[in-house]
Amino acid sequence: MEIKGYTYGFYGRRGQYRSEQGVKSQELMYETGINWMCLAVVAHQETAHSTDIQFEFGRSASDRDIMAAVERAHKKGVKVCLKPMVNCKDGVWRAHINFADGDENGKDLYWDKWFKSYEDYMIYYAELAEETGCEMLCIGCEMSGTERKEKHWRALIEKIRAVYKGKLVYNTNHGREAQVKWFDAVDYLGTSAYFPVAEAGGATSEMMQKEWLRVKESMKEVYDLWKKPIIFIEIGCRSAHGCSTMPWDFTHTDLPHDEEEQAAFYDSCLSVFGKEPWFAGVFWWDWSTTIYDTKEEAAKDNGFNIHLKKAEDVLKEWYAKL
Repeated sequence: MEIKGYTYGFYGRRGQYRSEQGVKSQELMYETGINWMCLAVVAHQETAHSTDIQFEFGRSASDRDIMAAVERAHKKGVKVCLKPMVNCKDGVWRAHINFADGDENGKDLYWDKWFKSYEDYMIYYAELAEETGCEMLCIGCEMSGTERKEKHWRALIEKIRAVYKGKLVYNTNHGREAQVKWFDAVDYLGTSAYFPVAEAGGATSEMMQKEWLRVKESMKEVYDLWKKPIIFIEIGCRSAHGCSTMPWDFTHTDLPHDEEEQAAFYDSCLSVFGKEPWFAGVFWWDWSTTIYDTKEEAAKDNGFNIHLKKAEDVLKEWYAKL
């Protein structure tokens, strides 16, 4: 498996990547045996129907923060995928960013405005990725409502390639892998692989593997269609009972702590996909910029973090042998 990765830095604030806590967290992440880090930075638009993406220099991770995190990873022999993301300030999922197609004159005025703003955003970070030597750039994340705008995406990719020479990946959402008609224009096919692999909480790795085998069949069909390696560029499961039935979930805070189910999710996925030649690898979601220190604290954390949980031991074992 080429990419033994983890995502770091989602919603990282200015200065956090370079803070004492941020550096400590990165060092603990490297100890899992990763060879790739996905660095997730975020900008915002007001709503899903706004056409302006806003740079928030006083709030978001600065260029210096990103440069420091990339340099630290490279010194550890870890490659970097820079992942600029867009969220909506009103809390609506980015997949719902959407506009009507055309007007009475056949012009895509709203789409043209949005893609121009998105282009400015992506080119900015494409240039930074090139200058810092990032080995990969993710050009979009779960932008389901925009994916039908093939001409706009192809034009954007052409402009990105003019300033960035590394590999490109696009991150669709699970279940939409066969619907992105311009996947031939990127180097890797990325998906948020939050596939439900259990019918109830407490499922074992063996039980989950049966579901992952079904997912593998559909992913192989996508690979055969495009002949591009597939990355689970987002994948994870909280350490809470029942989350393997809804791995994307972060809202059910009342669920009881369950490290066994989280560990089984990790183990089952890597058992099924780890040695497939057409499968490039994974970026697990996600490693926090500030991490807890003790197992007692880990036992109170029901989030995606795996540090000092059973899933961390599973991942270290898998990454050591893959």
